[in-house]
Order: sequence, then structure tokens, then C-alpha cells
Amino acid sequence: MPGESYLVAGLGNIGSEYADTRHNMGFMVLDAWAQASNIVFETRRYGDLGVTTIKGRTIYLLKPSTYMNLSGNAVRYWLQKLPVPIENLLVICDDINLPFGTLRMRRKGSDGGHNGLKNINEMTGTQDYVRIRIGVGHEFEKGAQIDFVLGRLDEEQKALIPKLSETIVSGIQEWIFCGIDRAMNSVNAKNQ
Repeated sequence: MPGESYLVAGLGNIGSEYADTRHNMGFMVLDAWAQASNIVFETRRYGDLGVTTIKGRTIYLLKPSTYMNLSGNAVRYWLQKLPVPIENLLVICDDINLPFGTLRMRRKGSDGGHNGLKNINEMTGTQDYVRIRIGVGHEFEKGAQIDFVLGRLDEEQKALIPKLSETIVSGIQEWIFCGIDRAMNSVNAKNQ
């Protein structure tokens, strides 16, 4: 509906030491979107915020500055401040349970062991919000998960980010204008 506002939160960790790491896939997608659309991020409370308008809908892009496991503080704050209803929230994050580059869009769900989603669920009191998980693979030994997600992407993986971002942004726009079912069909089908 024209005039509605949406919040798209891309999860990651702040600081140059985390740039290009698997855990920062959400940041990378929002950065690619901003670059392609001339969106400028401003450093605000709890994160960097960008805004764009498409066909009368306002879309806020949020990169929390709270570190991954406290992402819920930023998401809750901006949902209330803007305000944006929880049903207009979409979170983008990495997922070690999916092969690299695989996308999964869902209308709601558990945190699946992801600390950022876990904190968002706790801080908003719900898991009923849209999320897009980006597979980063799971090529690590038992007990080495943290080192893996904080490890940097290789050049071949980095080269895939623009195409993944394009698919995700297209899916987000489809969600806004055509509904979640059609968006899920589109995003999830492109990664079979």
C-alpha cells in the first residue's frame, strides 16, 4: 500500500577487521544495494541508516552497529522510532546450514542457532518477521564455527556478492509489491 514504510536490516559486525567475513553477508548486500541505487548511509543511533523510496513506499536500510549478538537492540529501536510495523521488517543474515550462495526467504521462523536472529526475536518478542538467509557453507571442524563465520570470503565468493545482492533486492521488492508467497517462490527457486 502506498505510503507504507519498511525496515530491511542487514546483519554483520562493525569494524574493518570484520569486512568481507561470512558473518557480514547482510552488510554486504545492503552496501551493494546502496551502491547500485545511490543510497547514502548516515551514522545514527544503533547503526547506519539509509533510505530509498520506490513507488510511494519508503524502505529503510539498517546496518546495526551493535555487533551481531545484540542486533535486536538496533532493530527494536528503529522499528519503534520510524515507526515500522513488525510485519514490514525483513532481516538479511548468513546461514552456515546452507551451501555457499544458497538463498532462503521465509515469512517467519526460529533463529536456527543464529545469534543475531536470536537477539532480534528476544528484543521484539516475536519471530514473525521476514528473513532472507544467505548460505555461507559449513566447511569447518567441530568447535571451529566462530573462526569460520568470522573468516573472510575468498575472491571467487566475493565475486558472487553482486549477483546474490541483485536477487535479494529483487526479492525484497517483490515482497513489498506482490506479497511474501510470490517473493519466496522467486528467491528460493533461483537457488535450487
